[in-house]
Amino acid sequence: MRYKLAGLDCAGCAARLEQELRRVKGLEKATINFAARNVDMPPEMLPAAREVIARVEPDVRLIETAGDASGEEKDEEKEEAGRSLYLIVAATLLLGMGFIFNERLHRTPYSWAEYAVLLAAYFLVGWPVIRAALRNLIRRRFFDENFLMTIATAGAIAIHQLPEAVGVMLFYAVGEYFQERAVNRSRRSIAALVDIRPEYANLKLNGESKRVRPEEVEAGQIIVIKPGERVPLDGEVVDGFSFVDTSALTGEAVPRKVEKGEPVLAGMINGQGLLTVRVTRPFGESSVARILELVENAAARKAPTEQFITAFSRYYTPAVVLGALALAVIPPLVFPGATFSTWVYRALVLLVISCPCALVVSIPLGYFGGIGAASRQGILVKGANFLDALTGLHTVVFDKTGTLTKGVFRVTQVVPYNGFQEDELLAVAAAAEVYSSHPIAQSIRAAYGQEIDPERIGEYREIPGHGISAMVDGKRVLAGNDRLMHREGIANEVCNVAGTVIHVAVDGTFAGYIVISDEVKPDAGEAVARLKEFGVKNIVMLTGDEEAVARRVARDLGIDAYYAGLLPEDKVAKVEELEAGLPDRRRQKLAFMGDGINDAPVITRADVGVAMGGLGSDAAIEAADVVLMEDAPSRLATAIEIARYTGLIVRQNVVLALSIKAFFLILGAFGVATIWEAVFADVGVALAAIFNASRTLSYRPSTLK
Repeated sequence: MRYKLAGLDCAGCAARLEQELRRVKGLEKATINFAARNVDMPPEMLPAAREVIARVEPDVRLIETAGDASGEEKDEEKEEAGRSLYLIVAATLLLGMGFIFNERLHRTPYSWAEYAVLLAAYFLVGWPVIRAALRNLIRRRFFDENFLMTIATAGAIAIHQLPEAVGVMLFYAVGEYFQERAVNRSRRSIAALVDIRPEYANLKLNGESKRVRPEEVEAGQIIVIKPGERVPLDGEVVDGFSFVDTSALTGEAVPRKVEKGEPVLAGMINGQGLLTVRVTRPFGESSVARILELVENAAARKAPTEQFITAFSRYYTPAVVLGALALAVIPPLVFPGATFSTWVYRALVLLVISCPCALVVSIPLGYFGGIGAASRQGILVKGANFLDALTGLHTVVFDKTGTLTKGVFRVTQVVPYNGFQEDELLAVAAAAEVYSSHPIAQSIRAAYGQEIDPERIGEYREIPGHGISAMVDGKRVLAGNDRLMHREGIANEVCNVAGTVIHVAVDGTFAGYIVISDEVKPDAGEAVARLKEFGVKNIVMLTGDEEAVARRVARDLGIDAYYAGLLPEDKVAKVEELEAGLPDRRRQKLAFMGDGINDAPVITRADVGVAMGGLGSDAAIEAADVVLMEDAPSRLATAIEIARYTGLIVRQNVVLALSIKAFFLILGAFGVATIWEAVFADVGVALAAIFNASRTLSYRPSTLK
């Protein structure tokens, strides 16, 4: 169950809290999503979690129902922001007074007036930092930003640099204020990107319409969707005609026509018509609920860069503190004429600039923004680690039927042999396929066009990867591929025909074959071309279809290699073989794209499993790492472009933060930079990194521009 963490404003605090929660038995898998400020845990562990939170972060509150708390949380954010602003203004006025009248205040006995004015300003903005540092000190946690700021400012006061001590705390408070506002704005922007949750449903009861929460509607009940309203639940149209906007789910701007008998999904927006819909599944199992859950859970799967920064900050801060201590003590003892006051001041500059907030806040925010931007395009990425993996694709493997081709089959040729007639051949094939749900079987029955009495069929058996065996009117009928004929020892000279071919045998005699045609998707060629533009080195197609069909599709689309006649287990083995053959297994990745239903084993096995056309498909959403909600293979290129842009932003933030901090650390060590400049640099880097990370939210891929 998901819970909200109200008052969690520090990424470092989130990391510490997650670490402490995982030490509790039953909470080993607890993951805090700082960007969304929530945590998933079993409900029975709530008391234990609250005990840990009270001990580690007393200012953080665990709210049981995240959805009901959003309004309350916004009010708290406004109230807290207003209080912080008042304190900053008051401290700024006192600091200004301390500067203007510094000489007069300093001349008072023991400089008591100077201390009174400037320390008042210091404690107005610095008390939360000092309190947190003291609390952490009691718990033997010495190395965090609160400790750094407290030691730095206390040292400045000790060497009678009061204005600088106040300035450090004031600018730190200003930075925290703007940083919190930037993070909250980014959170709201991310929430808006995926805010497709319907607010209500018009439930039809006893001839009247009643507005209720979508969670209250059960499967089988009737709802009414008025023009302009969002579809609240998955269902089937029982009356009405309209066009629905699916862009919130698929990223596709072209409205879709719906009429009686057709499905509609939660999250779509109704156009001008009035629709009466029978609900097919409750809200918790609807498309919109699963999409929201996927996006919210995505931040739990951290990218390697995030994991590195978390580990890096754990060692970075103690190293800087020890370095500052050495800088304050060693030079005065070693170099003649060096004074402790000079080198202590330089050490304080080192402490101020060393805070790692810019990294620990902006990097998760960048990945979360990338995931949100992808979801707006109808691309569900289940974690930042998969977003990272998309940037390193070396090989992309496609399933053919339903992925590169439409999977809509129709009979184009019936060729009888050995005295059979066309209508007779089609009739026995249709009867043999009567129980099959495969699209090819459906096309044969559609071509036959007559009712088939199931009583005529007996001993029906599907032979995986081969076809069908059944008794039709007392005769043994085999319908399947060429492998089936060879397996059963049936003489067949027709082995190489363009198109998908179903061979039919009756009582051991070859009766002829039926040619089934499948059409390539309009954007399949574009998908292959775009992947090559993005540097994908090897594009492969796997299919259970015949060699001739596979060769034709691969040639038309410009695919590098294809493997035909594969059973489901053969596809898994081929993907494993291709993965093993990657030149750099650690950095280069393989993605497999399938329709998400029949290809679940292969999707699960690939480095990045991509399910296409997963709208409403449970198998797709469960098995895949990336789900393309629109039935278009070219969207994989869009996903790669978003992933690469997100990776670029993250790398920019890492280089920006580390290079500027390193520069000012050197300046501070040599006495060139003052504490003022260190504070400006620290606050400025954090804000720049956060605003840079927020660019991922509004990114629009070139494939859609």
